[in-house]
Amino acid sequence: MSVYQTLTLEISGRVAVVTFRRADQLNAMNRLMQSEITEVFEVLSKDDGVGAIVVTGEGRGFMAGADIKEYAAQTAIEFDAFQAAGTRMYAAVEQNRQPVIAAVNGFALGGGMELVLCCDIVIANQFAKLGLPEIKLGLIPGGGGTQRSVQKLGRNRANLLLMTGAIVPASEFVGAGLVNEIVDAERLMPRALELAEMIAAEPAAAIEGLKALTAHAVSGDLAGGLAMERDVLGGLYRSEIGQRRVKEFAEKSAARAKAAK
Repeated sequence: MSVYQTLTLEISGRVAVVTFRRADQLNAMNRLMQSEITEVFEVLSKDDGVGAIVVTGEGRGFMAGADIKEYAAQTAIEFDAFQAAGTRMYAAVEQNRQPVIAAVNGFALGGGMELVLCCDIVIANQFAKLGLPEIKLGLIPGGGGTQRSVQKLGRNRANLLLMTGAIVPASEFVGAGLVNEIVDAERLMPRALELAEMIAAEPAAAIEGLKALTAHAVSGDLAGGLAMERDVLGGLYRSEIGQRRVKEFAEKSAARAKAAK
């Protein structure tokens, strides 16, 4: 297993935990961190022994965007390369075969919020704040923030966030559907791990199918999504696990009905 400088990877059972480890910089992302995030998520996506991934940050920050000192010193060519590498990094999270649960422990700003937008489930503590403040630098998000924020928040909410650069408590995103739960700080990782273990205990093919289906649903292609759903369900029904679980359920139901007579 690779040794990383800006993050750690821990695997327990079928759950992997990725923790950003630049706490003195609020886990701001430099080029090394970007490449390590890409590598760890691409490696995990190929690991059949992992059923769910939790991603979090050390200290007060989940990820406070790009490392501005490095960002400001880039040449135009380096900037373009950083953006292209970012596209691959976000895809490694969003398109990961396993569900990714964000445990947002503090600031998730700029690229950090863009990473949250790539996750499948989001749990945050009461101190967490999210935002896309690039407009304050005369810029716009470049890691998918303009597109994914509209998908997950709706256009008007996204416009308000993008055009003002507001930094907003995570609790305000619960009603919008981006954040699933707000928990006390000490409960953040236990709750994220509880969900990850619950998901990882289910058949991997079914969970992977569900992730692909819900991602496709965002496209608005209902007919294509329904056809995809039928294909996934058909394969699962014919699988050994599907056949066994359906028969076990039917037998238990018959036994309960007989006992109730």
